[in-house]
Amino acid sequence: MTTDKGSTRYHHGNLRPTLLSVARALLEEGGPEALSLREIGRRAGVSAPAAYHYFSSLDAIAAALAEQGFAELSERIDAALAGPRRHLLAGGIAYVAFARANPGLYRLMFGEGFQAYAKGNEAIGASRMRVYRQMKDDLEKRLAPEAVANAALFLWSLTHGLALLMIDGQIEPGLDPDAKAEEVLKLAGLGLPAAK
Repeated sequence: MTTDKGSTRYHHGNLRPTLLSVARALLEEGGPEALSLREIGRRAGVSAPAAYHYFSSLDAIAAALAEQGFAELSERIDAALAGPRRHLLAGGIAYVAFARANPGLYRLMFGEGFQAYAKGNEAIGASRMRVYRQMKDDLEKRLAPEAVANAALFLWSLTHGLALLMIDGQIEPGLDPDAKAEEVLKLAGLGLPAAK
């Protein structure tokens, strides 16, 4: 770490992505409550004040991680929907798989440990709504307009709940967690008409 002469600007290569990477590792080790600006700085090899040059607070780091998480989740759902199966079930399986692979990040994305900050953050809200929109887009091909909002909320509730049950170890997914997710999520699709 160096400073310019007469300046308090810190240089550490790509410190912002490094801080986020370290914070994400901490998150996966101990969940949202494990995040600490001091520990993030220590593991990144910089002082906590150096981290403040990139993030004004721990809330700002949490928000950046949540945005990153929603972008990754959205990409995975897009990839699943563009794959050979091309339907909501594939998106739901991808959603649950993302939560299983990133349990700390997934909890943070929905406000655990940073609820007040996440609620008022427009970028997080927009990212969350993009994932919701992916579900709604498919449902709009199947249902009358007045039924779409409740159906999307039902499917998101089911998928989110299943994801939390799995990452919390509340259910035994067996040898193939994706297959278990598919079995459960298929039940929701039994009542849905085919896409028009």
